[in-house]
Amino acid sequence: MREKRSPEFSHVDDAGRARMVDVGAKSPTARWARAEGVVRVGRSIAATLRKTGQVAKGNVLETARLAGIQAAKQTPSLIPLCHPIAIDAVELDARVVGDEVRIAARVTAEAKTGVEMEALTAVAVAALTVYDMCKAAGKGIEIGPIRLLEKGGGKSGLWMRKKP
Repeated sequence: MREKRSPEFSHVDDAGRARMVDVGAKSPTARWARAEGVVRVGRSIAATLRKTGQVAKGNVLETARLAGIQAAKQTPSLIPLCHPIAIDAVELDARVVGDEVRIAARVTAEAKTGVEMEALTAVAVAALTVYDMCKAAGKGIEIGPIRLLEKGGGKSGLWMRKKP
C-alpha cells in the first residue's frame, strides 16, 4: 500500500508520520554531492596544526579525513531514514586556513537516490574529530556552518548553492 506523502517533506506522510521514501521504481544514475564545513580552532591551535599537524592524540587533519570517509559509508546507520547506498568514492580534504580548519567532501555513487547526506555526514564527523582531538588545547572551538554546496544527478539534476 502506497501512503500519501507531504508535498513539502518527502520523509513525512499526510498524517505526519516519518517514512522512508520509496525509490524502488527509480533507475540508478550517476549522483554526486559536495559539502563543506568550518571548525574555528583559534590562533594557537591553528599555529600548532600548521607547524606539526599533531596534537597529543596524533595527526589531526589525517585522522579527521579518515573519520569523514568512514562516516560517509555509515550514513544510513546514523541518519534513520537514509537509504543504504553503494558509494563509489569519497574525497575529503581538511586544511588549516587562518584560525580555522576547513573541511570539504565530495561523494559519488551510481544510485537511485542522492548522496547529499553522505557528503554532509562526512564533513560533520570530520569536524567533530577535529574538535575531539584539539579540545584539550582549547574548549572554545566552534563548529559551523556545515552546508551542502552542490549536488547532481537524478531527476532533479544540478543544484548549486548561490554565492552570497
